[in-house]
Amino acid sequence: MLRIAICDDEDSAVAAHKKITEACLRQCGSAGEIVTYTAGDNLLYDITEDDFFFDLILLDIEMPGSTGMEIAAYIKSCLPNVKIIFITSHIEYAIDAFELSIFRYVPKDEIAKRLFSAIQDAIKLITLEDGKVYIIQTNSRLEKIPYREIYYIEREGKNAKISAAGGVSKVRKSLQQVYEELNAEEFLYIDRGCIVNLIHIMQIRDGMAVLKNGMSLPISRTHLQGVKAQLNNYWGMHI
Repeated sequence: MLRIAICDDEDSAVAAHKKITEACLRQCGSAGEIVTYTAGDNLLYDITEDDFFFDLILLDIEMPGSTGMEIAAYIKSCLPNVKIIFITSHIEYAIDAFELSIFRYVPKDEIAKRLFSAIQDAIKLITLEDGKVYIIQTNSRLEKIPYREIYYIEREGKNAKISAAGGVSKVRKSLQQVYEELNAEEFLYIDRGCIVNLIHIMQIRDGMAVLKNGMSLPISRTHLQGVKAQLNNYWGMHI
């Protein structure tokens, strides 16, 4: 079951966004629990003090007290894999939203046209991430690594070295063979010897892929434009 939070200081907006979210869940055939907030501090309290977990958060940027940008930055430190959809009337926030690896940016004057598809895309991505694992099987071990936990995969001699949230694993296969076995659009080559999981890229800066865990990986010149294009296609339009 998906857990979704909606946070907006206007009751009418909360009700409207909840109605759209419920319609998205029905259309996607997904079960979900929706928790609503009219104050960002209450959302933060539930996450930090009561250990609430959310898969998706719809968040207004302009709220009294802590701004949505500040709230989102803190939420990401607690729930690094949560998908956040920003809702705002100020287009200039979109660049900062991208830096925070926000899933989608929806202008308030385009709610009716864009919010439904943004939520729908987020639900589909969450379902995709939750359902796939990469299996390493030898005579002595069986290891399952969830796709969503894989940061990047490097060639190391005759092995492929998988760096993930749970640590580093090696499999005696070529990088291309692992790539073909993954068979998922979120993985792409950034260099001849390195594959990265797009969901962990926070930004591309100075020819480097900056990941959410702080790692920076070089992108080869021949791959740079393709990586940028695939990243933009994968996460969808922010503006």
